[in-house]
Amino acid sequence: MKEWIAPNDRYQMNWVAGETEWGTVRAPEGIKVTRKTYRGDGIIKERYVFTNTGTKELMTARNDIAIYTPFHDDYTDSAVCMRERCHTHIWCGEQISYVMALRMGGEAPHLGMVLTEGSLSGYSVERDLEKISNDRGDFLMHPSPVSLAPQESFAIGWTLFWHEGAEDFYEKLKQYHPNDIRVQAENYIVFQGEWISIKIKPAFDFSEDEVHIMRNGEPVAFEVKDGVISVREKGAGCSASNTAGCSASNTKNGGEQKYSIQIKGIQTHCNILVLPPLLALAGRRCRFIAEKQQYHHAGSGLDGAYLVYDNEEQHIYYHPTPDYNGGRERVGMGILLARYLQSHKDQRLSDSLEAYIAYVERELFDRESGVVYNDYQRDNSWNRLYNYPWMSVFYLELYRLYAKREHLRASYLALKSFYAQGGGAFYAIAIPLREIVEALADAHMSSEREELLTHFAEHCAYIMEHGLDYPAHEVNYEQSIVAPAASLLLQMYAVTKEEKYLTAAERQIAVLELFSGLQPDYHLYEVAIRHWDGYWFGKKKMFGDTFPHYWSALTAVVYEDYAALTGNEKCRKAADAAYRGVLSLFMPDGSASCAYVYPVSVNGSACGYYDPYANDQDWGLYFMLRHVDHLRNARKA
Repeated sequence: MKEWIAPNDRYQMNWVAGETEWGTVRAPEGIKVTRKTYRGDGIIKERYVFTNTGTKELMTARNDIAIYTPFHDDYTDSAVCMRERCHTHIWCGEQISYVMALRMGGEAPHLGMVLTEGSLSGYSVERDLEKISNDRGDFLMHPSPVSLAPQESFAIGWTLFWHEGAEDFYEKLKQYHPNDIRVQAENYIVFQGEWISIKIKPAFDFSEDEVHIMRNGEPVAFEVKDGVISVREKGAGCSASNTAGCSASNTKNGGEQKYSIQIKGIQTHCNILVLPPLLALAGRRCRFIAEKQQYHHAGSGLDGAYLVYDNEEQHIYYHPTPDYNGGRERVGMGILLARYLQSHKDQRLSDSLEAYIAYVERELFDRESGVVYNDYQRDNSWNRLYNYPWMSVFYLELYRLYAKREHLRASYLALKSFYAQGGGAFYAIAIPLREIVEALADAHMSSEREELLTHFAEHCAYIMEHGLDYPAHEVNYEQSIVAPAASLLLQMYAVTKEEKYLTAAERQIAVLELFSGLQPDYHLYEVAIRHWDGYWFGKKKMFGDTFPHYWSALTAVVYEDYAALTGNEKCRKAADAAYRGVLSLFMPDGSASCAYVYPVSVNGSACGYYDPYANDQDWGLYFMLRHVDHLRNARKA
């Protein structure tokens, strides 16, 4: 199949374009494949039959068999993406497997695919590496491993259908797959002492004795009421001595909890992650940074820097390559420590932060001009605009920690310099619009406040003028272009109460939420699609779906702000889930990973791993701490 276009689609988008034709099958020698296709009533049904033609038993591994399903998921320019490209949300949950493809601009019809026969255990990706970050690639669906006697067969069948969006998609799963099972957890990442709560809703009648639920191989108690199966149990703790990493282990002591679910012989699963209490996790992470990721060498320009850490080889690492250097995103480590120390006294961490501040002011930031350098030695061979708001956030957190006016002025100067260099047309990440306006007002720095407000208003006007026509940044189109647009508009609305900003923000949010999946797995639930960060920031230099990546928390920031401003409870819950969704990057012993590369394989290389580099991920933990502080302050109010 080379083309499938919805008959009522005014853009005539082809949903199944890729490098390899849809339905191409890769299988081991000795397996014969036959395929039948039915088209009609706005759907396509496909059935692939795999037969062992040999004289001996044939057993397959997970990636031995692959069926190409190239949903049209790549980034050209934003105008084309809005009309003719889709976000592809994949769930390979054995007999309950599906794909929810959503047009990037949000306009229906959208495409869905539901497995109706057989079992899928994962997917792989084949990418055009010449397109670097702008091509997610072709998807290959892997049937679950099988054992076939001579002349024995098994089948994979699925139905493709049109839908109106996420809610309609999940309703139509039941229509096209009468044996559908919907699995939903209250939280997919839980902290020690919290409850794990799972609701399982089969679309068919069943008896209680036909329900079997196991957690990591052990039977789990459940209740059945009104056709809904409920599991509720306390999340176990993760100890710091679990050096394998809580997120990488299946133990009674916490970590990944795989709930295997079988109802009337139909098999699926749900993955939950149990982490230590948040503040314990943050404390361990901060101490790890201070003890293992800070460079100490008197006389070196890097003295005091927070750098990459190689968890595999267990050493600190620097390279002048921008994504491994002594500046840029890694300022997030300093921001995390400054935030943590506001509520926790720790002399060792305080000393570490002081050394880092000295490094920043010597090597990365000019306190007079507001210039932010890309690397140590005040190296601005790449004057990167992203760096400026991050430095502003760093000094805002220092201002909260030390209450020194000089830090607030430094925060202001970084943003002033950002706008002097064309920042008003740049969708920078984490611009602290509301926070600095309020801080400047409280400090009676009125002229600085008015100056920045003028820049913010011009910036928001630019965003509103362009709407969904996003300018390309380091990637042509991505979640971390849309999220900053929505965030700036919401913050401006919070400051001015002018409805035009809220209205414009809502348009952005409608596009932003399409990046995030709802699959029953802590890697995927309310985690935004990103598929290049493991290459640019990781040790293994692997392109491919990064679920999670910490910038997914930018979506959480938008949801939280919108909920606070409007009272939208759905957004409030989504915000908490999205904040939690990035925390699997942090291990109980304080180590961390910059990205989890999720597919079975990418271009033939095995994936499904946390990259060994602890690099830039600490923004995710910082956002979570800030979120908890916001919740605490809201309760006090």
